[in-house]
Order: sequence, then C-alpha cells, then structure tokens
Amino acid sequence: MSIFKAYDIRGIYNDDFDKNIVYKIGYYLPEIIEAEKALIGYDIRKSSPEIFDYLTKGLQAKGIEIYSMDLATTPSVYFNTFNGNFNLSIQITASHNSKEYNGMKISKKEALPVGYDNGLDELERLVNNSELNVKEAIKRTKNKIIRDYNGQYKYLNFLKKRQPEIDNLDILIDSSNGMASLFLKDIFNEKVDYINYKMDGDFPNHDPNPMDQNNLTQIKEKIKNNNYDIGVVYDGDGDRVIFLDEKGRFVSPDLITAILAEYFLKGNNDQYVLYDIRTSRSVKEYIEKLGGKPYMWKVGHAYAKLKMRELDAVVGGELAGHYYFRDFHYCDSGLLTSFIVLNVINEYKKETGFSLSKVIDEIDSYMGSGEINFKIEDKKYVMKKVVAYFKEKAAPLKIYDFDGYRLEFKDWWFNIRPSNTEPYLRLVVEADNTELLNNKVSLLNELIES
Repeated sequence: MSIFKAYDIRGIYNDDFDKNIVYKIGYYLPEIIEAEKALIGYDIRKSSPEIFDYLTKGLQAKGIEIYSMDLATTPSVYFNTFNGNFNLSIQITASHNSKEYNGMKISKKEALPVGYDNGLDELERLVNNSELNVKEAIKRTKNKIIRDYNGQYKYLNFLKKRQPEIDNLDILIDSSNGMASLFLKDIFNEKVDYINYKMDGDFPNHDPNPMDQNNLTQIKEKIKNNNYDIGVVYDGDGDRVIFLDEKGRFVSPDLITAILAEYFLKGNNDQYVLYDIRTSRSVKEYIEKLGGKPYMWKVGHAYAKLKMRELDAVVGGELAGHYYFRDFHYCDSGLLTSFIVLNVINEYKKETGFSLSKVIDEIDSYMGSGEINFKIEDKKYVMKKVVAYFKEKAAPLKIYDFDGYRLEFKDWWFNIRPSNTEPYLRLVVEADNTELLNNKVSLLNELIES
C-alpha cells in the first residue's frame, strides 16, 4: 500500500517506508515546491528523530536551509509557516494513528496543504522511480547547520490572546499523551484537571485517536464519577479535538460545527460555513437558522482549506474532529476549537444554566449511525452497486458524488466513501427516527457485504 495518501504521507515506519525513503522524500521535495528554506517540526513518536535526521539530510543535499521547531503540534507548524513566511514546512507525524505509524504533513506558502492532487502524486513518482544511492548521497553531502526556530513561543502568544473564559465550568482534559501537552498548562494552568498529560510516543494509556470510542473509556468514567461539565480530548498531533458532555457521552464532532457557527455568525451572519459530506442535516439547518450560508464539501484538510479560501468561509468543520478558521489562515487547530467551544458553553451555563448536552439537544434533530467501517478490496465496485440499487428502488431526491456518494431521501440519507488514509469503506446513515435508521443500516450492511 502506498504511503502517499490524499492529504499526507503516512504508514508503518520500517515496514511501509524507512529512512532511505525519507531521505528521498527530502531530496525530491524541492522539485515540486520551490523554496530556499524549510520549517520542520515533529511529534513525540519514537521514530520521529530518525525521520527528522534523514529528511533534513535529503533537503540539505538540494541546498535547502533547515529551521527546526523540534517537538511541535501540527497547528503550531501551520501557524509558523504563514507567520514566518516559509514556502515549505513539514510536520513529522502520523496524527491519530498508533505508535508504529509515522508520516509527514507537508505545506507550502501560506500554509497551503500539499495533497495527492497537487504534488504528492509527483513526489511519489519521483521517489518510486529513483535509483539514488542514499548511503553514497549522504557521504557526498557536507554536514550543514540546522537552525533552531522558536516557533512554539510565537504560537503560544497567539493562543494566550484567545484564552477562554471557563469560570463556570469544571473541565477534564485528556491530551492522549500527545503534543497538545506542549501548551495546555501555559493556557489553563491548574484551572482544569488532566489525564494522560505526559507526552509519550508509546501512547501507554490509549491510542491517540479520540474518534475511537475504545480510547474514551477512561475519561467517560472520570466524568461520570466526578461531576465534570465537559470533557476535552485531543489527538496525537493536536490538530483534532472531540468533546464529551457532563454525562460522559461522546458528542458527534459534526454537531460542534454548529456551535462554532453560532460563535462566528453572531453580528455578521451572511457568511459561509463549510461542513463535510458526512455531516448531519441538523448542522445545515442550524446554520441556516442563524442566517449563515452552509456549504458541503469533501472530507480532508487538503480539500477543506482550499475550499475555505475560495469561499472566504469564516469557519469549517468535519465529522473527524477537524475545524478550520479564517482567522487562523483557514487551518485547523484543536486548541483553538476547544477555546471557542468552552467559551460558548461557559456563557450558556452562566446565562441560562444550559449544559453541553442541552446545547447539543437544541441542535441535533435526527438519529445517526456514526461512521461504520468495512474492510473491502474493491471499494469502487461496492459503491456503484449500492448507488445503483437505490437509483432503481428508491429514487433519491439528491445524489452528491464529489466524495464517494451521498444519497438524500425525504426522511433519511447516507454517505458511502472510501477512506483516503486507511483501508476502509466508510458508511454514515442518518434518519428521522431510530426504527428507520436501524432498517436502513441493516439494508446497507447487507448490500455492502453481499
């Protein structure tokens, strides 16, 4: 399986790729992105230092000057890319994947993402066709200076100006032993409680994927037993965040987009809000109720950021817990998202006594399946088979085909799409009531697996 994905480079280190591949990535990157210097950060994974070493060697062989942020969150690298006028930046991370994975998120000028549609395809071709002898190439390259770049402090100063008001809330934060811990105590001090705070590339308590309910057992129990108002969980590299309500229940991340829309549309409602193709109808309806302009688009940061710029959207959100902000150069940040949500819930509790669950209940009007995953080889065939069935049997009101398929009916809808980062076919179903939802999920399961 290729490590060159739709949005980034990712795989099991020393299985799917190794230091020689990493060197070649650095060596050929300047052929697809014009730059004289590169900003590089990396996460806490055990393989990150070796990847940093070989990546920088490859870049230096092509004359690129290296500026290192050392340990960094992905959003802090984005911030310093546009704030420091870098034409090229790389965050070494596998985001939410388990410890054996690693990879890279590559950005160019203005922190614009480099995905498979705009550069990674060419980089893959160059790397795969290369006959470069890495050992000999390293011998020929003189050791060059790697400059320290104090980007964490610049990002922290940016964050401190946006600190949330949390005086009415009891908050529990799980940083998943990941990179968000770089900044949490500088922002919140001891005003909140923490679990899994220490950065650890072995992720000893749970994988750094807050979308997997198996990773939330610990925080759910603590919320229930200690009367917290809200739980906050960041992923491994700090670009995603999810929330749990005061009952310890997982809040579907697409619904958080509606809370963000409420915050940003107040006083200036005639603005676009982006959401992905898997998002609940509740979000679209809530944005319209606020006077905003909802816009549905493809899944993934490489697509969302470009569409956000095109629309000049004020905010955007995804079912996976990524949220994008115009005033953050259309990039995503788990910390910024949590600041806004905590501000909103703090204000609700102070003025009306509303809890997070009550706020979500005001938004959410439907029954949803969440994301269901199927391991299937021929994803295209299965998707076409499913769509053909409903075209013949049920006459959808609308069919969207820009990211898999979303078929909409009067009282339910579903989205079926191939994952761009993992070997799955993903299904999301939503309906007006539980009985209808269960019937449609059963039918779709049968169609997909038959």
